[in-house]
Amino acid sequence: MSRRKVLELFYDVVSPYSWLGFEILLRYKNIWNVDIHLCPGYLAGVMNTTGNSPPALVQKRGAYMGRDLRRLNEFYQVPLRRPSDVFDVMLNKGSLSAMRFVTTVQMSHPEFLEEVSRKLWMRIWSQDEDITEPESILQAAKNAGMPEDLAKKLLATISSPEVKNKLKETTEKALAYGVFGMPSIVAHIDGKPELFFGSDRFELLAHQLGEKWLGPVPQKSRL
Repeated sequence: MSRRKVLELFYDVVSPYSWLGFEILLRYKNIWNVDIHLCPGYLAGVMNTTGNSPPALVQKRGAYMGRDLRRLNEFYQVPLRRPSDVFDVMLNKGSLSAMRFVTTVQMSHPEFLEEVSRKLWMRIWSQDEDITEPESILQAAKNAGMPEDLAKKLLATISSPEVKNKLKETTEKALAYGVFGMPSIVAHIDGKPELFFGSDRFELLAHQLGEKWLGPVPQKSRL
């Protein structure tokens, strides 16, 4: 009996391309019959360690991002919109508190992990809203269906050593695989980890898995 293939997705909600990788993988979970392990990490930590530069730091690339997101919105059917101040969102504000919150959700209430991640992405990359203030994080949790008392309880733990260490551990695990940006997918195929970077490598990933790529909205392809 063959073992199910495992795909680890390393992501950070500060990255719009991570949102694409997240949604596409979840659309293909049952089609490809794979186990998906969501691995919330800290992109700034990866960037600093590897010497990589965020798109917002490269003037031409930052300008290009707005056009790119509009096209990706239509193609992937994920409601991406460029925030009014990308530099502020990605570099000044960042995502440390948000990713610590996502991490504590993963640790204690993983049933909310997918939807909390999605609602945080929605705030930044669709609605041009904050994710750094406590009230912003609580609103995202509420939108994800999490009870208010639970959200407040989890938010109170984000500065604990346990949560900080877990986020650091996941980020270091990503680095050990050779990750230099996010999203990064590590596919475990025949006991060997294979790294795929970005949200535009799904056709190649499908080939490596021995599966079919049916486009970004596979449900439509199967009608």
